[in-house]
Amino acid sequence: MYMRILILFVLFESPLLFGQLGSIQYTYDPRIEALIRQQGIPASPNGSPQVAGYRVQLLFDSEKKIVDEARLTVVSAFPKVDTYVFFNAPHFVLKVGDFRTLLEAERVKEELVKDFPASFIVKEMINLPRIDQE
Repeated sequence: MYMRILILFVLFESPLLFGQLGSIQYTYDPRIEALIRQQGIPASPNGSPQVAGYRVQLLFDSEKKIVDEARLTVVSAFPKVDTYVFFNAPHFVLKVGDFRTLLEAERVKEELVKDFPASFIVKEMINLPRIDQE
């Protein structure tokens, strides 16, 4: 009989004896909320993220007309590869591509070397390559 009372006591009273009541108080740095809000802000399209990669430098010249003609040649041969003209006084520099790997840059360079024999690969910060690029 005492055993039954003990079993009933353990079954019905133990949750009350071992249950803990209380409250939890969170303290955190208010800058965390600012970071969480910032994660939801979309990146602007004109602020393209850049990563380390490669471009092929085709030529440089002090006359922009020569560089623009070379650029048109490249665009007609490779319409999906981006071209860039930079001015590094006193020369205009023509570079092509946003290649993530050296192998990609080598492939394009090999196809352009017949028209631009002095071309070489440059490691620099590049824009993320276009999705439609093959």
